[in-house]
Amino acid sequence: VEDLTESGGGSVQPGGSLTLTCAAADEYVFRYSCVGWFRQAPGQEREELASIFTLTGKTYYRGPVKGRFTISQGNDIKVYLRMNNLKSEDTATYYCAARQGSCDVCDGAACFSTWGQGTQVTVST
Repeated sequence: VEDLTESGGGSVQPGGSLTLTCAAADEYVFRYSCVGWFRQAPGQEREELASIFTLTGKTYYRGPVKGRFTISQGNDIKVYLRMNNLKSEDTATYYCAARQGSCDVCDGAACFSTWGQGTQVTVST
């Protein structure tokens, strides 16, 4: 059993939308945690996109996706990433990750201890 499982990826045309789901194995994985969405394209480093602190609901966004992507928590075991106005440069494998504590104490993929296996998003004509 994986701690985190991503779903919702697929192929979409530019300008389209997708909603990714990060499902936790149980309610304790996300409790009082920072849950983040990342992506990684071939030959590139893993890039943080957005995160949410589950204790308060406070969200954080990186510049390239701010205004297009929305992170939210549906319940104790699901966190979503709604992606609108997708562009070809959004093509990547998307991952969710979690760690205990606030999101504002550490930046980057190295800060997260628990990861899913990823879901592929391809944006093309």
